[in-house]
Parts: sequence; structure tokens; C-alpha cells
Amino acid sequence: MWVSRRPEGDETVHGDRCEENGGGKGANQAVAAARLGAEVSMVGSVGSDSRGDYLVSQLDAAGIDRKHVFRGSGSTGTALITIDPEDVSIVVIAGTNGELGSANVELASAEISRADVLLLQGEVGVEAARTAAVLAAAASTKVVFNPAPFNEVVPAVLPLADVVIVNRREAEQLGDVQVPVLITTLGARGCEVKVGSDVTTIEAPKVEVADPTGAGDAFVGAFSVAYVDTGDAVAAALIAVRAGAAAVRGVGAQPSMPTWEQIDNV
Repeated sequence: MWVSRRPEGDETVHGDRCEENGGGKGANQAVAAARLGAEVSMVGSVGSDSRGDYLVSQLDAAGIDRKHVFRGSGSTGTALITIDPEDVSIVVIAGTNGELGSANVELASAEISRADVLLLQGEVGVEAARTAAVLAAAASTKVVFNPAPFNEVVPAVLPLADVVIVNRREAEQLGDVQVPVLITTLGARGCEVKVGSDVTTIEAPKVEVADPTGAGDAFVGAFSVAYVDTGDAVAAALIAVRAGAAAVRGVGAQPSMPTWEQIDNV
């Protein structure tokens, strides 16, 4: 939903326009990686409703293995996104995704163990996220953790994370922690990569912004693909900032996840 300004308390304002697209941070990041040629399997849950049908169809269209995307009896998770000229804010309703349990994750242990990277967010339950991280760590699968939304999943997964990617607000919530690689995305200013005590700032290309919603997920997905290819967090982040810049040119989270050609054209 696009607005020229946000309403004050007890105030009603007109919005500019509203669209509905496939989303969910895990799904967005999965699509971002798949668009760049990665072989992607997803673990999650959607409801037995029309939105669930739509979301799994989008995973199919992106070529993502959804064998471990379960169908729950409740409603499919929803994100309500408000975009004004200055910023973006998101309210997430987890729905059946929040009911994903450790038993569901254990069914995907083979996929997690043979993967190069496990991408984790804050949109599933603590036990599911922790179980996935433990399985990955035991198999030397790199754990890339994007703690959004920032919640009780963070302390459960953080000790097992190889790379943590946060935005400015999440960085404040995270505080002073020691992780092997910490990346803070800075919107139009690019990102900051901290590897041990070394800090590198990477500027983002200047582009015309149509919708900033999917930029962070495009960054995370592209970083993960590039990190596997390069083994270098700074080199991967250089590619990821371009992916984020390419994403903001499009409208909608999943539809705007870029291809290599679109990244090269930024």
C-alpha cells in the first residue's frame, strides 16, 4: 500500500494505490536465489486457502523445490506493507508458517545437510529455526541469518550463524554481538560489512525507486549465491547491493527479484 503520508491517531487518509503480490521473507529470498541460478529447496508452511495455492504456484514458477512446504489447516501468513515517500514499514501475520515445528524441519534434514547455505529468517517458530540451524551446523552448511522480524528466534539461532544480515533498525536491536560476518544494510547508502574487526563500507548504485519492499530480500538471496561462489563476504556484498538496487526498480517483492542480466544493468 502506497501513501503520501501516514495517518496520525484517529485519522483516516487516502492511499495512492494497493497491490497484492507473492511474498514472505523466506519465499522472497528463495526466489531471489533461484533467479540467479541456485538450486533452492524451501521449508515452510502455508494454509489450505487460495493464498496458499497462489504462493506455492509462485514457488513452482521460480523452479523451487517445495516438497517441504507444508499445508496447514489455518490461514496463510500475510505481510501488510506501507510505503511512504521516506520509508517502508511491515506488519507480519505468521499464520501457519508460525506453526512450523522441529518435526517438519527434520523431514528436510537431507536437503539441509547437503546444501551450501541455509537461509533463516524470523518468520517461523523458535524450535523450527533452531532445529534447522543445528542440522546445518552439524553438516558444515553455512548459516546465513536474517533476523526479520526481530523476535525470540534471534537468541536461538545467533550462536550458530556464520553470517548475520540486518537493517539499521535490526542492528540497533541486535546490539554489540560477535559473529563471524555481520552485514548491516543501509538502504540507498549501500551496506557495511564487518568481518572480525575489519569493516568495509560498500556504496549502492543510484537508481530510480519504484518500490523498496523487496530490496533487503534481494540482497540476502544474492549475497548467499555470491558467497558460495566467491567465499568472500565483501565480494558477495558488492554483488548483493547491486541486486538490491535492481529490485527497487520493480513493484512487488517476488516479482522484483532480479536476474543476473538485471543486476549487470544497474
